Amino acid sequence: MHFVFDFGRVLFDWQPERLLQRLLPTRAFDAASTVFWTAQIFQSYGGDWGEFDRGSVTPTELVQRIARRTGLAADEVQAVVDAVPESLRPIPASLALMRRLRQPGQPMFFLSNMPASYADHLERRHGFVREFDDGVFSARVKLIKPDPAIFTLAAQRFGVPPARLVFLDDHAPNVAAARAAGWQALVFSDALQCEADLRQAGFWPDAAGA
Repeated sequence: MHFVFDFGRVLFDWQPERLLQRLLPTRAFDAASTVFWTAQIFQSYGGDWGEFDRGSVTPTELVQRIARRTGLAADEVQAVVDAVPESLRPIPASLALMRRLRQPGQPMFFLSNMPASYADHLERRHGFVREFDDGVFSARVKLIKPDPAIFTLAAQRFGVPPARLVFLDDHAPNVAAARAAGWQALVFSDALQCEADLRQAGFWPDAAGA
């Protein structure tokens, strides 16, 4: 089997609530206000932010759209947009899992919804990204998960039959879309749970002979 990793909340820690509490303390000052502004800005990664992930909206356009839609000041939104890349910190246990799953002669891949500027930052900043044999960032192909087309494109690009791809993603709709496209896929919560699920499913290399 060939493993395909999502990035946010799988290999990289992503805590938008903490980010907003730090950057917008007069807005996100308690649990309720933090939930509200997280939903308003990120829109569950649909809406304006989804178009940013798709590569159809520039960072400047995103800031203008969010400010206009939410009533936030443009400089408040800009601060959030600018801070996201550095807030994505590698999860050591996930990196260890990734390396344990890598087998000689078995390419490993990634598939991540990621704006182009953020993807550029992660590639420059984190050397482990270059350990993958290939990967797809949404903005570079103008498609986003859970669109079925991105799974078709990724499998073709990786040169692997969908049934031989095991996708690890924290978002259940993305996992469902991968399965609908013929991939194997599991919902990722943390590295320990993921290893248990992979073993139970028979996808762990020493169990599957992958």
